[in-house]
Amino acid sequence: MKKTSICLIVVVILIAVLATTLSACSEKTSGTEIVTDMAGREVSVTPGSYSRVVCIGAGALRLYSYVGDVSLLAGIEDIDNTTRETRPKMFDGVSRPYQMAFAEEFNAINNTCGVGGPQAQAAENEKILACNPDIIISEYEDVDAANTLQAAINVPVIVVKYGTAGVFDEKIAQSLTLLGKIFGKSEKAQTLVNYISAEKTAIETKVKDIDVASQKKVYICGLGNWGTTNELMTAQNYAPFNVAKINNVVTDLTKDGIQAIEAEKFMDLAPSMDVIIMDAAAVKNIKGQDDRIARLQATKAWSDGEIYLEMAYNAYYTNIEIALINTWYVAKVVYPDLFADINIETKTNEVTMAFLGKELNDAIKAKPQSFGGYQKINTSTFFA
Repeated sequence: MKKTSICLIVVVILIAVLATTLSACSEKTSGTEIVTDMAGREVSVTPGSYSRVVCIGAGALRLYSYVGDVSLLAGIEDIDNTTRETRPKMFDGVSRPYQMAFAEEFNAINNTCGVGGPQAQAAENEKILACNPDIIISEYEDVDAANTLQAAINVPVIVVKYGTAGVFDEKIAQSLTLLGKIFGKSEKAQTLVNYISAEKTAIETKVKDIDVASQKKVYICGLGNWGTTNELMTAQNYAPFNVAKINNVVTDLTKDGIQAIEAEKFMDLAPSMDVIIMDAAAVKNIKGQDDRIARLQATKAWSDGEIYLEMAYNAYYTNIEIALINTWYVAKVVYPDLFADINIETKTNEVTMAFLGKELNDAIKAKPQSFGGYQKINTSTFFA
């Protein structure tokens, strides 16, 4: 009788353990819940269950690459597969670290989910459907378009956003956190969010005692759209300058954000430009252009040899890791003593490792449109 009771107890325990295990597995892979995406849409998802992912719109694949598993991609936009002759080619010579880090994986994906690129202003539903995705990550921010696509494809469509403050925008942290939750990568996403925050704090700590108004006046140029930017494209509220407490020479524009100033305005400011930071995106539109070079020659920065090159951070939306490295670089340029311990090449490898798991400094420098990487520009030869 005693043996029978013991056996029954053992059986009950085993059943309970099995039930708990099955329940845990179910919670991990089949528990459906509602998330709110970055467009404010409530979407039903099953975290950790997705195996056929499609990313559409400027920068969607980049954000996914930071957090998700690229082996799960069921299709890819033409712009991110460099083997496709039909791809938009305006970024071929530009450093896009996510594409460089996973070029082999991206190029091996045969299915196209759309052309992609700046001219692609809407999702290509038929191509997306042909990829047979079980979830879509979209940077097309229109709510109605996302709802229409979700109804047409009948899988969750999750909208992500970058915001306007570059790497330090809260929308980036929120988008990464959202992707981490959906793909069972919450720890990885939180680690990256924490890293960005810690880097920002580290820079702010170094410059905390700076009296901005008493410092050199700095002009940032080359911001904005890749194809149209030049020495006149600037911003009075540039996030890296704000974080690094840099005295922006541009202060009296009628609006914030990236914009072109008039040539006359540039010339008025030229004698006050102690330092110029030029985004690499502008170089191709300045080289060999006598009128643009003449404007630069009128600046104090040109006379003093104080023009510096930062890497293009805006190529098919924001290269977030480049934007972070740029912040370290401009801080080091303006405050060399405070940042004497920072080697920009070492920092570049550290940042790309944190975002993408690979050291990419050499690859970034090697891109034709990087013009040799971060540097003080030799004005006698650089723009020839």
